[in-house]
Amino acid sequence: MNMKRFYLSVILLLVVAFTANAQKEITVDDLYYYGTFRQNGVYGIESMKDGEHYTNLTIRRNGIEKYSYKTGEKEETLMMVADLKLGDNFDFIFDYVFSPDESKIMFSTKYEPIYRHSFTAEYYIYDLKTKEVTRLSENGKQQLASFSPDGKKVAFVRKNNLYVKDITDKNAKEVQLTTDGEWNKIINGAPDWVYEEEFSYNKAYDWSADGKKIAFLRTDESNVKMFGMTMYGELYPENYEYKYPKAGEENSKVSLHIVDIESGKITVADMGDLNDMYIPRLKFTKDPNTLSAVKLNRLQNKYELFLINATNGSSKIIQTLTDKNYLEINDDLTFLPDNKHFITSHESNGYRHIYMYDMSGNLVRQLTDGQWEVTEVYGVDDNGVVYFQAAKNSPLRREIYCVDAEKGKIKELSKGKGTNSATFSNGFKYFINEFSDANTPTVITLCNNSGKVIRELENNKALADKINGDYKFTKKEFFTFKTENGDELNGWMIKPQNFDAKKKYPVFMYVYGGPGSQTVADVWDGSMPWYQIFAQKGYIIVSVDNRGTGYRGRDFRQTTYGQLGKYEVQDQISAAKYLGSLDYVDKDRIGIFGWSYGGYMSSLCMTVGADYFKVGIAVAPVTTWRYYDSVYTERYNGLPQDNAAGYDDNSPINHAKKMKGKYLLVHGTADDNVHFQNSVDWVDKLIEADVQFDLMYYPNKDHSIYGGNTRHHLYTKMTNYILNNL
Repeated sequence: MNMKRFYLSVILLLVVAFTANAQKEITVDDLYYYGTFRQNGVYGIESMKDGEHYTNLTIRRNGIEKYSYKTGEKEETLMMVADLKLGDNFDFIFDYVFSPDESKIMFSTKYEPIYRHSFTAEYYIYDLKTKEVTRLSENGKQQLASFSPDGKKVAFVRKNNLYVKDITDKNAKEVQLTTDGEWNKIINGAPDWVYEEEFSYNKAYDWSADGKKIAFLRTDESNVKMFGMTMYGELYPENYEYKYPKAGEENSKVSLHIVDIESGKITVADMGDLNDMYIPRLKFTKDPNTLSAVKLNRLQNKYELFLINATNGSSKIIQTLTDKNYLEINDDLTFLPDNKHFITSHESNGYRHIYMYDMSGNLVRQLTDGQWEVTEVYGVDDNGVVYFQAAKNSPLRREIYCVDAEKGKIKELSKGKGTNSATFSNGFKYFINEFSDANTPTVITLCNNSGKVIRELENNKALADKINGDYKFTKKEFFTFKTENGDELNGWMIKPQNFDAKKKYPVFMYVYGGPGSQTVADVWDGSMPWYQIFAQKGYIIVSVDNRGTGYRGRDFRQTTYGQLGKYEVQDQISAAKYLGSLDYVDKDRIGIFGWSYGGYMSSLCMTVGADYFKVGIAVAPVTTWRYYDSVYTERYNGLPQDNAAGYDDNSPINHAKKMKGKYLLVHGTADDNVHFQNSVDWVDKLIEADVQFDLMYYPNKDHSIYGGNTRHHLYTKMTNYILNNL
């Protein structure tokens, strides 16, 4: 054999073998320029009245399509905006809803955000029969528009006042139901900033079942102090101001009202003393004259459920829940069609479970039980079967279940071992299931209520092929370890490709760690591609859920009450010690990154835990709990007037002198949630302590630091910071 040809053959075989095993390099450009690892989804799903069909938005959000649950096949296109000739008045369909009889579709466009969830928009009503489209109002953008139960009227909020319009009469004018709404003073029908942010409470009004009344929250924020942010970009920068109640400061005063649509008469609901109280939920029952509402005290450890006469405002308390520390608000309250019972969930026995009560508040039966948590209640069908999501098999996973309210038998409907979430049809005959696990992108299937898969709607196969093919993502692996105190904590780890247990690797940790949160879950993580950049460079990536995080019962979550940060940072230090004890970890090269509460945690790790962390990145961190909002901070830490040590002992701003290592601080200057003030005063303390650090601020960006080229710039900076310093 010709030796030259032989050696060329060997070299060619080696090149082919190397190429076959080569891992295609991942860059930040892949994440934020090219969308290389972007998932596909099914968007804007709405179940139709018959329970046999659903609709969703087209990919470009410029139309609405109708599908069959039974077959999963598209049946027709109900609406395309291009046919409506809206011109410059349209950009994309932000959201949409059917009228109760499904003869009309109301959709919004020209979305303009107010805060995280709230927005104003131009609403249009499309008649499916006549193909005509009409603008809801010509008098300015609207907020929170909704059909009346009979479909004849639409209510909405504009400039802090509540309006209603008869849409059956083309000549009808909108009727203003309240007149005292005023920016930064009185709000009718919508929540203030802190309600929206911390109670996940957007629409603060509700229609009665017969459409004759509307109950609404009136919020008087006159005495709440203003917070100002400078908005740059003009010759003279503007100062944006809004009401933001900080811990221990004065909150808005709230009251509940019912307006009779025909007469315009407004009745005040009698909910007793509302001084320093919250009304975080309101909802009409099936009886058009009976309104329900929740009153929560300022410390958030006493919950009272009221039933209110919608004609005269009289009320009675039918349920009272208390806790030595705090209670969490959810949306599980459901009034049954018989108008004699309701179901709700709470954690009075230590874990969140579902209960049935009669309308006098007497317990009929507990529907779920055990040392596991119900995570969401989807609703109840006409046969009294309750559908819900739970972390029954593991705190790391979610399954879909149903339970018969009479027989108490629980049945699992989902099949995938990971995280399942469901969107049910009207009548609960079908559901659309979204499944993923830590190493599998989302798979969306259409199922019947026995859990049988009818059709696969989206499998993200192209993405799965990428991560398992050319890019060769290394897998997330779950682990547990015990801290010095004997607490068992959950974590995940991503090892470098071609991992060699005989080598020593640096570790890059991600932390959030706030009350009730969870980063260690068997679900596809949108940050997985970013983590793989580091795995390709020879880093181990780790996340650990400390005490105070969620889905392990009330006691585990409430461990941190009154001392936010103390036990959480102890656990992250324990995690660093544990990792440093592993033969394949370089204990002198452990870094940590977090955003928001995670930025608070990473800042504590670089001060209180400075001996164990070489590099830290903190994005939008709380640096003193005295600067954060009243509802969140007081729920978990009490009032600063009563718990000064709990506020100050574990705030990074009071530990500046302990800072070691390389530290990058990042913040948006227009962050309406965790104010830039946190970082400004933190910087002042670091300078005073003669600590060297790195700083990046993003002009006019909010808590998400998003928009324009911002995310690409931020993640490039953070990636380089870790690679250059860890």
